[in-house]
Amino acid sequence: MRDLFVTTHTPVLGTGQAVRTYGVARALATHRELDLLYVRFGETQPDAAFRAIPGITLHEVVPSRGLRRLLTYASARASGVPKGFARGISPELAREARRLAEVPDRGRVIADGPITAAALTPLARRRPVIYNAHNLESGFRADVSGASSTHAEALLSFERGLLARAAESWMVSEPDLQGAREVCAEATLRYVPNVVDVEAITPVSPYAGEPRGVFVASFTYLPNRNGLRFLLDEVMPLVWRQLPQAQLALVGGGLVGGGLRQPPSDDPRVQALGFVPDLRDAYANAACAVVPLLEGGGTPLKLIEALAYGLPVIATPRAAAGLQLRDGEHCLIAGDAHAFATALVRVLRDGAPEIARAGRELARERFSIEALSTLVAP
Repeated sequence: MRDLFVTTHTPVLGTGQAVRTYGVARALATHRELDLLYVRFGETQPDAAFRAIPGITLHEVVPSRGLRRLLTYASARASGVPKGFARGISPELAREARRLAEVPDRGRVIADGPITAAALTPLARRRPVIYNAHNLESGFRADVSGASSTHAEALLSFERGLLARAAESWMVSEPDLQGAREVCAEATLRYVPNVVDVEAITPVSPYAGEPRGVFVASFTYLPNRNGLRFLLDEVMPLVWRQLPQAQLALVGGGLVGGGLRQPPSDDPRVQALGFVPDLRDAYANAACAVVPLLEGGGTPLKLIEALAYGLPVIATPRAAAGLQLRDGEHCLIAGDAHAFATALVRVLRDGAPEIARAGRELARERFSIEALSTLVAP
């Protein structure tokens, strides 16, 4: 028996969405052989990480353009699919998913994300389809974009339909599970958190040189940009009053362009490193990691990744929500600029090795591929 996992992006690591896709695919493949069907989008070829998953077979669909795609878009909009999702629906993906779903000894069919789930609506009327959610969309997108009440209601109705049609919906956190129950009381839900490959990450030793924190994120993502502004405008000035030599390294794409029109800071203590090919070096050259998110849904993979690298982490309550992290044991949770600055100065001055070790162990126990494998067992 083989499971079928369907997604709308070429399987290449590099974004939080892709890391969730990878983690779920890895976990599924520990139980059965796996067919991964994808639309060529973003990159032309899957990367080595996806190709190396034991038991996986990759199937590519090339999306159409022109009239056929336009008709698919119009049909999706007429059925209540929001514009941003309707644009991503590929008729070729839906057709190939239906063909693969009907092969003998087919196991579970999993739709990765809301666009895929919308594309597989006709298939879901014929056989069970699982919806792998990346966020509770109706809460997350309204929070981030400040959508109008009309748009928010349309998104809520769309998500309610996804949850109602799915044989099961996989949600990333306990808050998202609770939100999904409120959106659709009859939905069948399962907790399927974001994970990283903890066993492949050798923990670093907190850097003993300059007192440096690191913020690793994709700065094309609005909540990360807003978190960066909170960090630079409100937190770091308080830190520098107590610890003038403190440094902050910013790692990730989008620091110039992709949302930021100019370098984030002209202070030499702020090092905008941008994209780096090896994140281990970024973590190894820091005394701690910071996750200053003030908005957004799901669970931030970079927080889990920092725990796995064995660094002490300072996070906002929003960033830590749903991860069952205990303040002072697994990380330091700070609710405002003053508390965040106080925690950051404490760790930069004195270190927090016990917190770092406990965070790494929590990542291994709850947010590893092995832990997820148990949660997605057939």
